[in-house]
Amino acid sequence: MRFAEVAAVWSDVEAASGRLEMAGHLAKLLAQVKKDEVKALTNLCQGILAPPYEGLELGLGEKLAEQAISIVSGRSAKELETHFNKSGDWGAVAEWALGKKKQMSLSAEELELNGVYASLVKLAKLSGSGSQEGKIKTLAELLNSASPLEAKYIVRFCVGKLRLGVQEPTILDALALLRVPKVKDKIAGFAPAPGGKRVPVEPKWNYEPEGKKEKELSTADSDASLEFVFTCIDTKSMESASFEDGAKIEIVLEGLAPLRDITVTKIRPVKDRADYYRAVLMGFKKSVRAPLERAFNLSSDLAHVAELALFDYAKVEKFQIRLFSPVRPALAERLSAPADILEKIGPCAAEGKYDGFRLQVHKDGERVELYSRKLEKVTHAFPEVVEAARKLPAKHLIFEGEALAYSKKEKRYYSFQTTIQRKRKHGVAQMAEELPLHLFAFDLLYLDGVDWAVQPYESRRAALEKLVAGQERIEASSIKQVKSGPELENFFEHCLKEGLEGIIAKDPSAPYTAGARDWAWIKLKKSYGALADTLDVVIVGYYRGEGARTGFGFGGLLVAVRNEQSGNLQTVARVGSGFTEEEMVELEKTLSAIKRKTKPAELESSIEPDFWVEPKYVCTVSADEISLSPQHTAGQANGKGYALRFPRLMQMREDKGPEQCTTVAEVERIYSLQKNRGK
Repeated sequence: MRFAEVAAVWSDVEAASGRLEMAGHLAKLLAQVKKDEVKALTNLCQGILAPPYEGLELGLGEKLAEQAISIVSGRSAKELETHFNKSGDWGAVAEWALGKKKQMSLSAEELELNGVYASLVKLAKLSGSGSQEGKIKTLAELLNSASPLEAKYIVRFCVGKLRLGVQEPTILDALALLRVPKVKDKIAGFAPAPGGKRVPVEPKWNYEPEGKKEKELSTADSDASLEFVFTCIDTKSMESASFEDGAKIEIVLEGLAPLRDITVTKIRPVKDRADYYRAVLMGFKKSVRAPLERAFNLSSDLAHVAELALFDYAKVEKFQIRLFSPVRPALAERLSAPADILEKIGPCAAEGKYDGFRLQVHKDGERVELYSRKLEKVTHAFPEVVEAARKLPAKHLIFEGEALAYSKKEKRYYSFQTTIQRKRKHGVAQMAEELPLHLFAFDLLYLDGVDWAVQPYESRRAALEKLVAGQERIEASSIKQVKSGPELENFFEHCLKEGLEGIIAKDPSAPYTAGARDWAWIKLKKSYGALADTLDVVIVGYYRGEGARTGFGFGGLLVAVRNEQSGNLQTVARVGSGFTEEEMVELEKTLSAIKRKTKPAELESSIEPDFWVEPKYVCTVSADEISLSPQHTAGQANGKGYALRFPRLMQMREDKGPEQCTTVAEVERIYSLQKNRGK
């Protein structure tokens, strides 16, 4: 595939008005890709060279990009910087400069997708003496053969600002769009879920009532309904089946796994054809997408999932956990009272909630790797945890735990601010000695050939306790089986007195839900003001200091949460309090390094701060309450979105990235809890 084709589609994606339109453009591109090109295309669309756990980052500064553009275009640094000051986009500078070249390319060749990807990987791996010159040369060689539009996206990629607004959910949507026609052709019947008697049907896609073709109907970006006309092979089975409007059904597919969680509505006989029926299948696209999302959640490697989806789909449906390919962490819902938790999931296992580093441990013989909440490999930072994991009685193993500074002698848990000091690249051995970490294991995913993630929690917990029994530095998290509100309340208070954040209640019968929330886990934390919990928000902008803060050059933050449906960030607060003087100095230094001229493509905001920044850093904030405001876009409906009243900074969260921030759905849940508490 020519890179010019990719750049042209990226231009369409950038101009698209919503995620569904963006997914449509990407689907057309993916439909043309060859098997050996899928990895390059999928990774580049995400703005990465490899999954986070591989640790392959480009690390090319804007100054190096400027020099490469200057070499190829013949434009001076002053000319380029003048243009950048107008646009704030080095990609736009490259497009302009190469469109007005002062010198001709002597050895330009048409760029191929895999060739561009290989050059970028080569560029990323350059290190040591002479690496800067090597990076400039490699980029200049690429730009020498690039059209102005190709150059725009190559440079944007290199400086880490692709600006397409494409998130992982958009690519999953594109893969699902390609899958939908193939699934439609395999529809063979309905069955009342779960396990009801099958009603055989035959689709009639070519039926045209009153001269109008049947069409797929879109609802929300995250879902789609299908208007479906069919004949019933066994009329009696159709007449005897009870398919009421709003009923949950399974769609039986010929030679494929059934589609589940489909809601059927409007089953009616077709007026002009006595043997034809019409129905609307709600949740059709979402159900088609589900196996793709599951495979991604189990592997954290979207390029691998895309290759299987396009060329070996049977392996998507049978996808299993793999060693050294971290599973996306299961997530917890929120409730504000023990009684509410018991009402939701009944008798449960209550675990202490630790405030440390969430680690996923992978072990194959003597090889041990640790992965963070952000799915980055952090093995080098925690040698004592690695050594302890090697001693566990298992050859092949994946489990999760929370690592934090802990005095076993004093039974004292240290704060997150103390524990965070361990996250460093240098002086690791000394810090491991001064501030050793203890790993509190809380879930088992894989053990010596057995996929434990699909087993009920109570079975996983029993196997985990057996695994870590008698270990010195790794032990099972504190837990209590509870059947009543008072029991849960007492354990919650006990955990708070011990220095923990609170508890997580777990449904004993639930499997591990990778990368998702489905009420299998429910957290209960101490209240902050009127809120039931703090929020982890992404910094998207900041303000100049005024008054006493003038000298710091920093006066506050604009922060956002993630909308899971669209994949975009939406603003929820301006944070102006909770900062120490030292924090203001540090934040101004940190954020000024990632300033940008324009609003991030993935951000929805009606507020403009003094400075936009790349959505890179996450912080924890508390507030008095959540209100509705026309200023903020989080969950906006009828002109009003969710907003935090009197928000204040609690701490920076270096262990979390934008993908792990609070979602709009969580904000809505907290808002609901807050309203109910006031009744």
